[in-house]
Amino acid sequence: MNYEVNQAIEILQKTPAAIEALLTGLSSEWIAANEGHETWSPYDVVGHLIHGEKTDWIPRMKIILSANSNKKFVPFDRFAMFEVRNGSLQQLIAEFKSLREKNLAELRNANLTEDDLQKTGIHPEFGTVTLKQHLSSWVVHDLGHIAQIARVMAKQYRDEVGPWKKYLTILSK
Repeated sequence: MNYEVNQAIEILQKTPAAIEALLTGLSSEWIAANEGHETWSPYDVVGHLIHGEKTDWIPRMKIILSANSNKKFVPFDRFAMFEVRNGSLQQLIAEFKSLREKNLAELRNANLTEDDLQKTGIHPEFGTVTLKQHLSSWVVHDLGHIAQIARVMAKQYRDEVGPWKKYLTILSK
């Protein structure tokens, strides 16, 4: 499947609601659970997604599309959510939803052309990347974190499922 802005938005606009549906009303044991030392809980993942909305996807799109000759991206701190641990999960989800709505409005209003999608920026690790690659990564990033939340939660019953573990592949990843 080739990247297309409207198809990407189909996924990007559903992520906040998917996370909200999956996590709202759960006990703290589910929300704070992780896969072990130095792994992320569902709460941490939502914090990470918020940080990305603030500092990654649209800000980097603006760098690529700008008239400025400096197209270098500011490095993204994948662990910034650990520095600001405040608010309930519901507050974080509400903030994520609000930021995502704002960012999707900016994405839509950019009226990107195929030429725009071929424009480049400089990623601190990968070097030259296109806007199409960057925006495609946004979609895959969302789906990866939805899968991560489900995996972390599933692993909380890893030892409880008994012999079914053999068929529950989410537990072996």
